[in-house]
Parts: sequence; C-alpha cells; structure tokens
Amino acid sequence: MSRLNVYEPGFLSQRPYRSGRTVIIAGGAGFIGSNMGARLISEGDRVICVDNLETGRQENIAGLLEHPNFAFFLHDIIDPFSIEGPVDRIYNLACPGSPPKYQRDPLHTFKTSVIGGINLLELAEEKGARILQSSTSEVYGDPDVSPQSETYRGLVNTVGPRSCYDEGKRGAETLFHEMHEREGVDTRIARIFNTYGPKMDPEDGRVISNFIVQAFTGQNLTIYGDGHQTRSFCFIDDMLDGLIALMETENSFGKIDDPVNLGNPGEFTIAELADIVLELTGTDVGISYHDLPQDDPRRRCPDISRAGRLLGWAPKIPLREGLGPTIEYFREELKRKQRLNRQVS
Repeated sequence: MSRLNVYEPGFLSQRPYRSGRTVIIAGGAGFIGSNMGARLISEGDRVICVDNLETGRQENIAGLLEHPNFAFFLHDIIDPFSIEGPVDRIYNLACPGSPPKYQRDPLHTFKTSVIGGINLLELAEEKGARILQSSTSEVYGDPDVSPQSETYRGLVNTVGPRSCYDEGKRGAETLFHEMHEREGVDTRIARIFNTYGPKMDPEDGRVISNFIVQAFTGQNLTIYGDGHQTRSFCFIDDMLDGLIALMETENSFGKIDDPVNLGNPGEFTIAELADIVLELTGTDVGISYHDLPQDDPRRRCPDISRAGRLLGWAPKIPLREGLGPTIEYFREELKRKQRLNRQVS
C-alpha cells in the first residue's frame, strides 16, 4: 500500500483556514477536479490532489503547485493508499469522462470506478470523512423518458462500447449506497450531466471541446447522426456550486445520500450547438455528418427538482454566457500549444 505523507515539509501549511478542513480530490488534475481544487483553495481549504495524469493534466494545476495549502500526488486510485493525519472531505472525481478516452482501456476505466471507489470509501471510513462520488448522467443510458429524474432506472447496454464507463459508475453508486447503509460512511452521489468550461482538454473528445477546436483550426464541425439528438450543458462554476452544496448539505431535508442530478436543464440539439459555436467563434467552416456511434443517447436533459429541494441549487449561467470564457480559454490554449510546438521544432 502506498503511503502519501502530506505533512512532509513544504506540502501543507499549518495556518488557520476557513473551515478547518483537509480535502482530498481524486482526479484533481482533471477538468472538474482542477477547478474544484482552485475553488476550495481560494476559500481557505487545504487540498490534496491525487491523480495518475492518465487524462488529468499537470498544466491544470500548475498555478496551485507552489501554494502552501496544496499537495499533488501522482497515484492511481485503483492501488490502495493511505494518508497520514485527518481528512474531512473526499471528492471522487477520478475516471475518464469522454468516450474516446475511457474506451482506450475499458478494463482500467471499470476498475477506476469500482476498485478505486472501494479504496476511497475505505479511506473515508478510516478517517471519518464525508465522501462524494461523481457519478454521471450516463447511468441513464439511451433514455426512453425525458427529462431524466433520479427515480428513472435507465436503459443501459451492459456489453456495449460505453458500458465500461456507464456500468462502472452504476456499480460505484451501489458501493457508495451499501457503505452508507452497512458501515455508516457519510456518502453523497452526484449524477453529473454535460459540463464545460475553462481547463477542458482540447483533445477531450466531447462535443463542446471538439466544436471549438475544430472551428479555430479550420476544420468542419463533426456531427454524429442527424444532429437532432439533444444535450444539456452546465457551466463549470454552476457545477462546482452544486457539488459543494451537495457535499455540505446536512441530512435533514431528505435522504441526501441518494443520487442527486446536477446539470443545466436547458436542452439543445447538437445542430443548434454547432450554430452557436460558429457564431461566437466568428469562424466560417462547414459541418461534416457521420454515423451515430453505438448506444449514443438520443436525449439528455436533467430533472433537477431534487437538487432544488434538497440543496437550494439551480444553475445560473446560460449556454451562450458560459461559452464566452470557454471559447477564450481554448483560443489561448491553442496558441500556447502552437508556441510549444515551434520551440520543439
């Protein structure tokens, strides 16, 4: 078992901070994880980032590496590990989230959700920490109802190309539920719908990053199917608000350990999204249509009434407003990569 000693000199300061909490973020160098780390650091928490950098990026946390209340450990959560000292909160944000990335190594993807989930749950039990599982709207599969509420059991193919991710997340939900019921671990489960914003990987493979990168590099936007399938897009700041609210809400207004949808219920067709991206980037490229991948959902829209009732949460940032800083981030990120490529050549 690996031992991550967060009290070695130079890692975490001992100064007072807002909540008196030490927070582990598994997958803390990923898109949501790195934004979460920056948010919690800014609010005074200590953050321990654990990431194997398989899909997380060190540049996402570059601005935090020298911060006295931040520690980074290169570690894969499917391997057991221990932490010295108290831990108050654990966010499990580990696992590739885009189909091209989680399909590279489906066995590892499944293990990350299930074995990694077990390791983090056991750590939470040992430390008496509250732990949040980042589940996904993909547990609903290709739904035959819309919007999708937490009571909908889903329509998932257990042996399809997406099943390593979908079923891994469903299995993790079961683990979190049973550890709460049987062992008393303080758990939270967030079913995250499509999220976007700065710090996304330009090679992420999901639709918003694909469209923006293609627009800026002069490529036709790639639409799979006829473009009539829908998605609902939540800006990262809203998602962080929802995740933190779920983590910090006490179990007094309902069964808070049951899954909670987090996402923006504004529903757009992929064709509508393509038009908006072309307009906001000011680019003039075409659209290329390709066959719809197997098991690709036709509709995706969250019912967030439970989040509103239990957390008092609802997203505030509409798609066009959130795309502004997202597009600027990608513009600068592509320029940075061009400069690096010139230096190498």
